[in-house]
Amino acid sequence: MSIAGRIEIVKDLETLSVQAAELIADHIRESSGPYRLALSGGNTPRGCYRYLAHLHQLPWDQVEIFQCDERFVPPDNPDSNYHMIRDTLLKSIAPRGVFACRPTGRLGRPRAPMKRCCVSNMGQAPWPPPPLFDLQLLGLGEDGHTASLIPGQPVLDNRADWVAAVPQGRDEVRLTLTYPALESSRLILFLVSGAAKRDVMARARAGDQTLPAGRLRPQGEVIWLADRAAAGA
Repeated sequence: MSIAGRIEIVKDLETLSVQAAELIADHIRESSGPYRLALSGGNTPRGCYRYLAHLHQLPWDQVEIFQCDERFVPPDNPDSNYHMIRDTLLKSIAPRGVFACRPTGRLGRPRAPMKRCCVSNMGQAPWPPPPLFDLQLLGLGEDGHTASLIPGQPVLDNRADWVAAVPQGRDEVRLTLTYPALESSRLILFLVSGAAKRDVMARARAGDQTLPAGRLRPQGEVIWLADRAAAGA
């Protein structure tokens, strides 16, 4: 599949949040078994998670929630992606499982908890025929990063692991799903908001290999949900 996928343009961030939540909800309703949903941190998806939290009629007992990436900080730290997802979504629902990546141990080996989570719940490589995830919600940084695939870092060349540490490139160490894990999804849903991301979104969708997001080779469908500012519309 092409990273370009299809693009849906909405009025503003609030509309984007509602539409993203409704799209995710529709996919969960259509699922006949355990539904694996991988979520990202950052500011853009906050509204989406808040809307999802009010959809109590969804079969949350069939949904398994994972994280796409995390900062190497305690889970109660305001900078923690888990902290944000918990406060906006998890406090209000009762999913089948929450498989958070909670960094522990030495900074040099922070990937172990998240790797064990993936292995214990998804099996070992090589990849099983079905995608690992049903839906992944990804963001896009102004530098073209997605999850914690940060420009110029060795993690961009790691296709041997599902999960890797990113010790440099940001103020704190990160954990991230690597390209093979991010690409193994039935649907990737990008949420993009703001005029500052207009150029980088166009370049990523065109497959610009200088951008981490542009290097994705997804197995499944890709939808870019963007507000008018990001789309230049």
